[in-house]
This record gives sequence, structure tokens and C-alpha cells, in this order.
Amino acid sequence: MIDKPTTPVVLTVAGFDPSGGAGVLADIKTISAFGCYGVAAVTSLTFQNTREVVGAVNQDSETVRDQLFALLDDLPISAVKTGMLPTAGIIAEVAGIIRANAVPLIVVDPVLRSTSGFGLVDDGAIVALKTDLIPLAAVVIPNIEEAQIISGIEIKDRRQMERAGNTILSLGARAVLITGGDRDSSLATDLLVDDQGATIFSTERIGSKDTHGTGCTFASALACLLATGRTLRDSVPIAKDYIRLAVLSAPGLGKGNGPLNHFPPGFVLAD
Repeated sequence: MIDKPTTPVVLTVAGFDPSGGAGVLADIKTISAFGCYGVAAVTSLTFQNTREVVGAVNQDSETVRDQLFALLDDLPISAVKTGMLPTAGIIAEVAGIIRANAVPLIVVDPVLRSTSGFGLVDDGAIVALKTDLIPLAAVVIPNIEEAQIISGIEIKDRRQMERAGNTILSLGARAVLITGGDRDSSLATDLLVDDQGATIFSTERIGSKDTHGTGCTFASALACLLATGRTLRDSVPIAKDYIRLAVLSAPGLGKGNGPLNHFPPGFVLAD
């Protein structure tokens, strides 16, 4: 009997976006595109489309816990990607279960606000994120606004971006990747801060309105790449290229910020 190669199982713990552009639906599509098997625990049912978020019904911590227990009892989870965790209770539950099950890789996407400006978490959740979840993270991936909120540092230049990254790193994460730097330039610049110092990753900025769910998708791509044994520094350029192709081949759906193409032509994941 020939043993089949093991497919990495990647778990997303995030909100549900019925438009499919962000949240667990975007995560599952991304995980599939990277050759992993995706499973999900839903933390919130949001009411949104490509134009706006109009509301949400958050799950209680027990509901999230029971979803996680069922998955972890049966499947070998290689990595966890967290997205929208709307309450301190949910964050505490998720962090406790991760610690108890010694999940090896945690990618934290600190989703705090929608692209349209709708607040997705309460103030207690931001405190719990910093004290309970970030210390478990292999990498935290905030955008500029999220990095400012978590670090308490206003970011207007590269120096402040690095300072904010180091502040978040001091909370216990092994690495911090701040996305969306040089917003007024032709470059899309991300800053990685870890125990090796600071490293810049830049690509040409794409002028497109079809960017709904880029943060969720990018974080899920990194979780898959790390789950298959790549280093973070090797993974970032691959994930950025995937996002570039996904935006360029976006299907053009919706009247607002449209979704990506999570299975873009031309994307090949080399061994």
C-alpha cells in the first residue's frame, strides 16, 4: 500500500461575508488555490456586499468553541489563520484552544474595520487581541490603520511604520508584516519586522477598485505557504504575486469594491 502525501489542513477563524469577497469564503477559496484543505469556524455573520457592511450578528464564545473542538478533535490542523474576532470572549476562547492544542502556526490578520469604514470589533476585543492572541502569532499582518490602532503610533513615514512594527513585535509575536505602505506612491510596500530586523517588500501598485478581501486573501495565502514548510521571507513575495494576479484578473462583479479572482490564470505554485 502506497501512503498518500498529506494535504496540509488550514483552519480559518473569521467572519462570514455573504458576498464571498472576504471572510471565510475568501479564505477557503485561497486555501484551495494553494493546494491545502480549508476548514472554518465562523465568528460573525455579517450583512455586506461590495459597497458596504450594514450590520453583523456575532457568535457567542461557546458557539465558536464548539466549532473549534469539533475540527481539532478530528483533523490535523497545520496552521490557523484568524480574521474577524469581534469580542474579547471569542478571542480568549480561540487563544486558549490554540494553546491547549499546540497548533504550530498562527497567522493573525487583525480585522478591525471594513473597507467601507464599518467597525467590526469592540474595544475589549482590541485589548484581548494584544494580550491573548498576538503573543501566539507566527506573524501578525495589520494594514496601516490597524497597525496604528494596535501600536498607538501614527504612521506617516517608513520610520514610524518600522517603529509601530517593533511595538507590535514586543507584544510577543514572532514577526509583524505591515501592509499598505507608501500609499501615495506607485509602489505597494509591505514592511516585515522580526528578529532579523526590518525588510521591505515592494511591488508595483495596481490601480483597481476590485480589492475587496485582499487582506483576508493575503493572510490565508501566507498561512498556506508557511504550512507547506516555506519560510516567511520566502512566502511574502509569493503571496504578493498571487494578490497581484488575483486583482488583475478580478471578475468585475458588484457596484463597489469588487472581489478578487481567487484562482487567477498564470499563478503557479512551484515546489
